[in-house]
Amino acid sequence: GGILDDYLRTDGVWILTRNKQSYTTNSERQCAEKCEDERSFNCRAFLFTRVKQQCLTLAENSKTTLMFNSTDAVLYEKKIYLLQCKRGNGKDYRGTEAKTQRGVPCQKWTDKVPHKPNFTPEKYPRAGLEENYCRNPDMDENGPWCYTTDPTIRFDYCNIPECEMECMQCNGEDYHGKVSRTESGFQCQRWDVQEPHMHGFLPENFPEKDLKMNFCRNPDGDLRPWCFTTSPTKRWEYCDIPRCTSRPPVSESSSQCLSGNGEDYRGRIAVTESGSTCQHWNTQFPHRHGWIPDSYPCKGLEENYCRNPDGEKRPWCYTINRAVRWEYCAVAHCDGTEQQSAGMSTDVLEQSPVSEECYRGKGLSYRGTASFTVSGKKCQAWNSMFPHRHEKTSDKFPNADLRENYCRNPDADERPWCFTTDPRVLWEYCSLKRCDDQIQE
Repeated sequence: GGILDDYLRTDGVWILTRNKQSYTTNSERQCAEKCEDERSFNCRAFLFTRVKQQCLTLAENSKTTLMFNSTDAVLYEKKIYLLQCKRGNGKDYRGTEAKTQRGVPCQKWTDKVPHKPNFTPEKYPRAGLEENYCRNPDMDENGPWCYTTDPTIRFDYCNIPECEMECMQCNGEDYHGKVSRTESGFQCQRWDVQEPHMHGFLPENFPEKDLKMNFCRNPDGDLRPWCFTTSPTKRWEYCDIPRCTSRPPVSESSSQCLSGNGEDYRGRIAVTESGSTCQHWNTQFPHRHGWIPDSYPCKGLEENYCRNPDGEKRPWCYTINRAVRWEYCAVAHCDGTEQQSAGMSTDVLEQSPVSEECYRGKGLSYRGTASFTVSGKKCQAWNSMFPHRHEKTSDKFPNADLRENYCRNPDADERPWCFTTDPRVLWEYCSLKRCDDQIQE
């Protein structure tokens, strides 16, 4: 990981180049650091010999010079110098295209004829202004360009093809790419280690989530792929992976009846099992929530239809009843069997409105069934140790009524709270209001 991620490794090869520097290092990583710090030339690659532990920084790579076999050597080439395509506006393009889109040869960046350049290697040492290669030192939105050898045309753009960028469909839950840095540049922590951040997303616990190496993933149905970072001060961050421009594939499994837990249900039932009308997904009244249709384009959050975007037991919805945040919906099974009636379903009893949907004082006596936090996260069951281990158990707090995953206040905090099912957030206060009953406690 780290610095070597920016290089392509090839074992058992050597390349010939006159422009090189020799160093003694203990590892490939140290040799890469020498390449990054090289000031004699633009270091495009380095060679490391295992036996002698010799490091050679090179001005050329396999695209510009000959390569032959050498058993003891390992060649590391900077990926940026191997690309013959551009990403975005091409500011990091370091390919060898040297003519304009009209076929006119480019002028060397060091030349003063036929045009006196404003951009030179001396003024912009990190812009890759070598030879007469197309570059984008001023981050022009139209991409790489060059001064031309035609006295009548000062500069022109180059015809550099777009790289096929890694992209994600929907929210990236099926993303299996190799991006391993966050949107602000942090290196990702490997999923199979617990340093610097302990977490519950171990590959063996989530074999279907493809938690390989330190690649960005979305194992918990978040907005987009993310990772824990290698910075002790930054636990996690989203990764900068663009959405694919092509439309997401239409699921053939879209169903008008209940199959499995109903994640593929796309029917038009909009009433809960107890008869409450569903709240529209694109509204925040009477219940505020995070399931915004634009943020989750593949979850089928249309109108106020019952859906299962988070892998619940079966389709559900927020209700227009202020006292009942959400309930399951009565969707018929695909095999023709009927669900239990609302009066007999234990799941409905769990979600039915109870007399306490607000708390008094600090909420020490709150015994309602609220199970969501202020930010909309689902509560972890008190008798569960996953994803968070804790000591707030019913054995140690027998009078706190630590049932299911209901919000409680066993330790006399400011108000009811719970541990969350988000491995990145240990706990939060619950989405509950204080009772407006004029009683001074």
